[in-house]
Amino acid sequence: MTVRHISTGSPFEAQIGYSRAVVADGWVFVAGTTGYDYATMTMPESIVDQCRNALGTIAKALEDAGSGLDHVVRVNYIVPDVDDWPDCWPITSETFATARPAATMISAGLQNPEMKIEIEVTARVP
Repeated sequence: MTVRHISTGSPFEAQIGYSRAVVADGWVFVAGTTGYDYATMTMPESIVDQCRNALGTIAKALEDAGSGLDHVVRVNYIVPDVDDWPDCWPITSETFATARPAATMISAGLQNPEMKIEIEVTARVP
């Protein structure tokens, strides 16, 4: 089995010991991704902006893996405050309009208090 690791260069990847994505046997497993702007290492205040940033980071990792958002088959959303979650629906429904992946939303605390959403996906390499 050939395994390829993809990094965004986030300092968290080295600190914690993980890859943004792992490609194995035609699958792409993207790690839980929060809303940081990795170019500036800043976190927007709103869940909507965090959701957009997370999906942008995921899209880039999938592209680097030879896949894309339209090939996502599973998505997990983790949101500390369930009342914030509906604000993301327009973004997620547009992002996954073609893929229509199986999805789960979990309410749980995240690593840092400023994090309002974390998104993890599994995709196929076409």
